[in-house]
Amino acid sequence: MCIFCTVVILVPTRELALQTSQVCKELGKHLSIQVMVTTGGTSLKDDIMRLYQPVHLLVGTPGRILDLAKKGVCILKNCSMLIMDEADKLLSPEFQPSLEQLLCFLPPNRQILMFSATFPVTVKDFKDRYLKKPYIINLMDELTLKGITQYYAFVEERQKVHCLNTLFSKLQINQSIIFCNSVNRVELLAKKITELGYSCFYIHAKMLQDHRNRVFHDFRNGACRNLVCTDLFTRGIDIQAVNVVINFDFPKNSETYLHRVGRSGRFGHLGLAVNLITYEDRFNLYRIEQELGTEIKQIPPHIDQAIYCR
Repeated sequence: MCIFCTVVILVPTRELALQTSQVCKELGKHLSIQVMVTTGGTSLKDDIMRLYQPVHLLVGTPGRILDLAKKGVCILKNCSMLIMDEADKLLSPEFQPSLEQLLCFLPPNRQILMFSATFPVTVKDFKDRYLKKPYIINLMDELTLKGITQYYAFVEERQKVHCLNTLFSKLQINQSIIFCNSVNRVELLAKKITELGYSCFYIHAKMLQDHRNRVFHDFRNGACRNLVCTDLFTRGIDIQAVNVVINFDFPKNSETYLHRVGRSGRFGHLGLAVNLITYEDRFNLYRIEQELGTEIKQIPPHIDQAIYCR
């Protein structure tokens, strides 16, 4: 049984769990640190068998780790550190009940580290209830939209695909992520982009887990230039080659906008965000600018490559 697990890292999505575990394995490869990743949608039996070997660091989604703890195969009484990545998402109604149950399996003197790009009321409430004299580090001014040039283009709904085609022809895209607001629109747009002659993958939460893993792996390795997705792909996914983000559908709130646009300009690189705005989006555009204290300019006829290619 897992009696050696001293660190648990919780993340909200399977893709982020895989990425985080890979980073941990790379960092710990010379330290004999055994890293395991476990998420829903994968074989529970395989995870149980793996836990009969030493595991020092466990990465996973709350529901799966809670399930293993309840079955008595994942012993967390020696876990000294719980890390919550994308804490605002982990404290949403979807995850919070599982998370709070999981805390009961950890020792009372465990350390909790929470990382989040936003700090909603749910994060504050959790901090007040479970953290003792917490130390808060705020890097928001440095991490949000720094290095990302933002533009909007006013279009009618029926003009969006044509506008996207124009962007593809004019921009120097290493890799791009294109966001839609629904699963159906993701699939339809990916089909349109392919018909236009551009390489394109798509990913959303309703796909089988093996398929999602393959798409994520292949896109990350540069097998395709464009990825169409829902907000499944906004949380913590770091792909260095992505220099352009396009909001084919404009997000409903500033938190989602921040997470989407933050997929470009990673690792100190420059990035470009282009928002396709309809008449119905105009007030939302203004509100998001005000809430984030940023400026989203109207797209010019020509965009200098120097502002997003480096």
